[in-house]
This record gives sequence, structure tokens and C-alpha cells, in this order.
Amino acid sequence: SPVNRSPVNMEPSSRESVNRRRGLAAGRSGWTFPALLVVATACAPAPEAAPLGEGEGEVGIPTFQVDPWWPPPLPEDWVLGPAAGLAVDSRDHVWIVSAPEELSARERGAVLDPPIATCCSPAPPLMELDPDGNVVQTWDGSSAGEEWPAFPHGLFVDHRDNVWIGSYTQHQVLKFTRDGEHLLTIGELGVTGGSHDPTRLGTPAGIWVDPETNEAFIADGYINRRIAVFDGDTGEFLRQWGAYGEAPDDEYAHPDRGADLPPSREFGTAHGILGSNDGLLYLADRRNNRIQVFRKDGEFVQERIIAPATLASGSAFDIALSPDPEQRFLYLADGTNHKIWVLLRDGLEVVDEFGRGGRQAGQFLRPHNLDTDSKGNLYLTEAGNLRVQKFLIQPPGGR
Repeated sequence: SPVNRSPVNMEPSSRESVNRRRGLAAGRSGWTFPALLVVATACAPAPEAAPLGEGEGEVGIPTFQVDPWWPPPLPEDWVLGPAAGLAVDSRDHVWIVSAPEELSARERGAVLDPPIATCCSPAPPLMELDPDGNVVQTWDGSSAGEEWPAFPHGLFVDHRDNVWIGSYTQHQVLKFTRDGEHLLTIGELGVTGGSHDPTRLGTPAGIWVDPETNEAFIADGYINRRIAVFDGDTGEFLRQWGAYGEAPDDEYAHPDRGADLPPSREFGTAHGILGSNDGLLYLADRRNNRIQVFRKDGEFVQERIIAPATLASGSAFDIALSPDPEQRFLYLADGTNHKIWVLLRDGLEVVDEFGRGGRQAGQFLRPHNLDTDSKGNLYLTEAGNLRVQKFLIQPPGGR
């Protein structure tokens, strides 16, 4: 299998070179435009999205424009807490999990005892939104009792409409029906046993369920150093592997990170995980600034290092794929550099990027999770800005 370990560190000059080579204008994804243009965009109704096949740029690379009106204001003066999970289901409904308990007193002043303000109140920890952003339902996991995560992290809606939610602080992954009935728990509440424990998890971060086999692949995670696979019905442990498809080693000391330094032999933070239509599995290894690709039996295929000079918490947070049958494009949320990377899935070549740090529409502070709908629109949560944004895929020459 081909191995690709070429680091990508897209400095401004190299980005311009890529753009010139592909016949693109610098800043083509919109969020390096002057502030006046951003304001003008926010004051006009967002254009209708085009299906992916009709909404690609002139050289076939998707471009996006923020929809500043999505979602509409939440009811009941709700304020979204830190959101560390997002998924789009088969109906193009958007699911979000957040941590309302993390809101400050000023953000939830109306529900304090006594109240200190007339606004606001925490949004429920789980919300389902329709394609227009309206709230369809909310639930708080009460059917799971004390196992409901204090800080949910990771969310996936599977082929049967079951909702999977992770808890990296409590070392568990929980499975619910679409209506919130608790079906299954993987892991022991508050207990971890290392990367070779078949029944306990160690700060799981992401979940993907294979529609063909109903196997649950868990990126496990912040403490453990593995992808762990479980039966999606029974929770039975099936198999696991670490970086490069090797057995994980909890005693391994990670080397320093940098553009000219060798990559780590272990996962730094197994964070976002997603499978493709052609049987590959993609893992965002956050701390190590890379994407690793496997077959579903754990065979290593290739990797791509993204912005290798990124320190702190790394550049590879979460992964989404374009919805065309070939899934030509891969989108990577970079929560440290506050941008989205666009890659060709075949070969993992970086072909574009968009976003910058900030609080305005179309800007990011710690983009954490992302997913696409059936039209190719992109949705993402921000752990820094405490919000969810929608980006509409654009027709050719859409700006």
C-alpha cells in the first residue's frame, strides 16, 4: 500500500504558488477578503446551495460561503455551551451536543437562584435541527442516568438513526435511539485501563459506525492511543490498532514536533474518525498534526501531515467528506490555526484552505467538529465561539 508522509506547511507564498498553478485567485475561499465584503455578505440573503456536482469551482475544487442567517435564534433565550460534537443524518438534520454546565454565570443569568438577569438560559445538551436550522427536538440523556456525559465529546448518527455520544471525561461511549432511549454503553464510568483493555476506554473522542457491518469504530483518544472496534449491537470488543496499524504502546515517549522532525510512532490524540464509501477509515491524529488512513481491518494505507510546525493542541481535529459518490474531497477542521483545510481524498493533497481566527460570520475560534449534508454544504461547531455555522457550497464563479 502506498505510504505518503509528505508534510504540508502552507505558508502564504506556497499557497499563492498553488493557487497560480491551478488558475485560482489568492483567497478564493472567501475569508481573506476585505472586511467590507464580509459585511455586505452578512446583510444579504444567503444564496441557495447547489448540489456538489453543480457547485464546484472552475477547477473542481469546492468553494463555500457562510450563511449568516443559519441557524435562526434559538428559542427560550437559549445559549449554546461549548459544542464538541456534530453530525448530519440521512434527512440532512444537524445534531449537536454541547456542555451547558460550562457556561459562565453571565451567560445563564436568568436561571440562577436568584436570577441575576433576564437573559439567558443554557441550551439543552443535545439538539436536533432541521435543514433550516429550526429546533426539532432536544433531550438531555436522562434515560442514561448518571452515565450521561458531563462533557459530551463526539457525536455520530448511524445508518439506523441511532445516536452515538462520547464522553472523554467519563471514558464512555453511549448509544441512544433517535428519541433519546438509552440502548448501550461501552466503557466503565470514570475508569480507564490503558490501550489494551478490551472493556474500558480512555478518553474517547470520536465515533463512526460502519453501515455494512454495524461495527463501531472509536477514536480512543486523549489518554489511550488506539482505534478500538466494537460490535454496534452488543458492545463486544472486536479488535484494535494504533498508529501505522501497529499495536499501541502506552510507554512510548512522543518526540518533539516540527516540520523537519520525524513523525511520532504513536497516536498523539486519536480525535476525529470517519469511514469512506470505498472501505477506508480516516483518523484525525490531532496532536500529531496528521491524518492517517487505514483499511477497516487496521492495515495502514497512508498519512498526510498538515501544518507540521503547529504546536499546542495540533492541527487535525475532525474530518468530513464530500457527499458525491466518489467522495473526492476531504475537509479537515484545524482548531489551532482556526481554518478548514481542503484535500483531495485520493492522495491527500492539500488543494485549498479557508477561514481565519475571529468572531464574525465565516471566521473561526477553535473549529472542533464538522460534517456535510447531501448537497455538499458544510456545518461546523466552534469550541471557542460557542456556536455552530453553516457554509453553503457555491456554484462555479459563485462569488
